[in-house]
Amino acid sequence: MSNLPWLTIIVLLPTPAGSSIPFLPSANNRIIRWYALGICLLEFLLITYVFSCQFRIKDESIQLLEDYVWIGITNFHWRLGVDGLSMSLILLTGFVTTPAILAAWPVTRNTRLFHFSMLAMYSGQIGLFASQDLLLFFLMWELELIPIYLLLSIWGGKRRIYSATKFLLYTAGGSLFLLLASLTMGLYGSYETSFDIQILAKKSYPITLEIILYLGFLITYAVKLPIYPFHTWLPDTHGEAHYSTCMLLAGILLKMGGYGLIRINMELLPHAHSIFSPWLVTIGAIQILYASLISFSQRNLKRRIAYSSVSHMGFVTIGIGSITSMGLNGAMLQMISHGLIGAALFFLAGTSYDRTRTLLLNNLGGLAIPMPKLFVMFSFFSLASLALPGTSGFVAESMVFLGVITNNYYSSVLEGFVVATGAIGTVLTPIYLLSMLRQMFYGYRISNVWVSYLIDIGPRETFIMVCLLLPIIGIGIYPNLVLSLWKSKVESISYQYN
Repeated sequence: MSNLPWLTIIVLLPTPAGSSIPFLPSANNRIIRWYALGICLLEFLLITYVFSCQFRIKDESIQLLEDYVWIGITNFHWRLGVDGLSMSLILLTGFVTTPAILAAWPVTRNTRLFHFSMLAMYSGQIGLFASQDLLLFFLMWELELIPIYLLLSIWGGKRRIYSATKFLLYTAGGSLFLLLASLTMGLYGSYETSFDIQILAKKSYPITLEIILYLGFLITYAVKLPIYPFHTWLPDTHGEAHYSTCMLLAGILLKMGGYGLIRINMELLPHAHSIFSPWLVTIGAIQILYASLISFSQRNLKRRIAYSSVSHMGFVTIGIGSITSMGLNGAMLQMISHGLIGAALFFLAGTSYDRTRTLLLNNLGGLAIPMPKLFVMFSFFSLASLALPGTSGFVAESMVFLGVITNNYYSSVLEGFVVATGAIGTVLTPIYLLSMLRQMFYGYRISNVWVSYLIDIGPRETFIMVCLLLPIIGIGIYPNLVLSLWKSKVESISYQYN
């Protein structure tokens, strides 16, 4: 069993299995839903097995390495492997995608294509986190575009074509820089052409070339993370996408940018990262404050949560820029935490829309009486988002700030600016989130009188919420539950900057 190509099986399973969906009976969408959910459950069980039985937590090296020559003339390999960083994000992918498929139960139009697109995203996301070849990394990065574009343009809101096109232009434009930088790294030097990430880590580049390469990768990842000012696609996309799609976007897609910054920029281009790290922490702090202020002006529920995501991902940027093990641990923990909290908030926004048929906060009010379960869940995840002590967000954001303070290379002025700006944004977060809760659940309904027709969340929706709730509390109480997964890897990365 240990000799099986487990990573290849995990990466490829969702897409080929999803390809049989067109041949399922069309008379009842129930069969399609249960089939897609069964694939996700099987995939998650395989991921859990590989993690628990094949993966060594304290080993910082690349494990379960699989290497097959794909296109020999170009030295393009199917090369997969995992360490603590990638394994934790693969677990997050499985943990968020399965509830997202369950959340898509109300979708009744073109269910075959919808569920196949969701499964194709599943393969691409796991493939990206497991890639150990830079061209394969680029391929998996690109494979995300088509299913997301379909999910946006077919099942989105009134401005779905605009938001899907904007997403495609932003991400495709960023991907061009990823391709050029990847080709340059692989072809540079007198050695044999190789895109093996482990071999590229041993290469050295002239500082000018390293800075150019760093900027190319940074632009790509800045779009996905997203880093200010490359973030404008995100509110439009989240505002129009179906909430099950939003769960994947917030829970996993944004983490691809943070992972790329750590895996490529930090590991392969350390000298350039040392130069750009003060700028990253500065931009991250500004992003937290800027997105928090913009959230106040959003009257659309999903757009307010979207700008909240932009603000929270600023902590990831700061943690990566801090170049300390404390800050980098905080950045990874923030990605996991936000993946769970962000997915939950967008799901709750979607369930609210299914019942009220509006996302405008001005048209909501008094929902706590007819829907007390929704009120309790929305309140909990909003408190988790504002980093209430005892939740995963509190630990992550605290570690990021400590990582900046303990960096001996930054001036006290820069440290003070980052901490002060980030702290103001942190103070603003509970204001706009609690204001959102007040507008939704308190007071009187303004636009309608259909209180008696509102139905509270049911068993399926409660089950999804509990699945996302438990790890948020578990990590908040015992952070080492997940920190141990990548601790040794983070220490080895940050060691080269000390």
